[in-house]
Amino acid sequence: METTNWLAAHFEARRPHLRAVAYRILGSLAEAEDAVQESWLRLSRADTSGVENLDGWLTTVVARVCLNLLDARKARREESLEASVPEPITSRESEIDPEQEALLADSVGLALLVILDTLTPAERLAFVLHDIFEMPFDEIAPIVERSAPATRQLASRARRRVRAATREQDTDRATSRAVVDAFLAASRGGDFDALLTLLDPDVVLRADRAAVSVGAPGEVRGARAVAQQVSGRVRGLQPALVNGAVGAVAQRGQQVLVFRLTITNGKIMAINVVADPEHLRQLAISILSE
Repeated sequence: METTNWLAAHFEARRPHLRAVAYRILGSLAEAEDAVQESWLRLSRADTSGVENLDGWLTTVVARVCLNLLDARKARREESLEASVPEPITSRESEIDPEQEALLADSVGLALLVILDTLTPAERLAFVLHDIFEMPFDEIAPIVERSAPATRQLASRARRRVRAATREQDTDRATSRAVVDAFLAASRGGDFDALLTLLDPDVVLRADRAAVSVGAPGEVRGARAVAQQVSGRVRGLQPALVNGAVGAVAQRGQQVLVFRLTITNGKIMAINVVADPEHLRQLAISILSE
């Protein structure tokens, strides 16, 4: 009983850190909490008498749980065409106390989460654990079932995408507005070639469940495939500021669709279509004049 109480106390002391790891990997507060809880269940059942570094052991366990959740998420998308949109940290959520919000929000903007969501689960895990939490590659390698050099390459690929997204945060809003205006004009006019010039070759279009229910595709990858989806089919979209970034909004009766665009070096890298009322309530939206 004394050992169990000590483990419980130690776990609770590390819970904020484990939650931060899980949130950065998953981009979902609910899934992060599930991952942390699963980690506690595994700890309570495990024989840790031979574990020299319990903190490292716990981080490894929560990372493995997160990897399983990412793999399951990917499988669900492939089966149902459903895509999730990363959840931002927002003080409107009463269940998130200020300490938790500060811990999670310091280096996790929604733009970063959107970029992370375009990576493979292994790339995402390697980048988060190494670049954010400074975990050595030889400790990450067994989690992603790669060699240490291969794991280093996973993180390197992810890092390039993240750095590109970070540079985008400093891009002049007028440049982004020009890209969005050109995207809307090409979409409305069915100008396939113009769309290809605006889309990154590895662009990813995702829609949440509510958007899928009104006809949006769940997930589409690649410039040609995304261009085919939006060419001549996007109706009623207006340019808008969405949480300070240039995007687009369409309203069909009571249904609102928000297009969140991640733009880097004049190219659209990600399109996230949001229609879920809970997500929409977390967004600050301002329609821009055309």
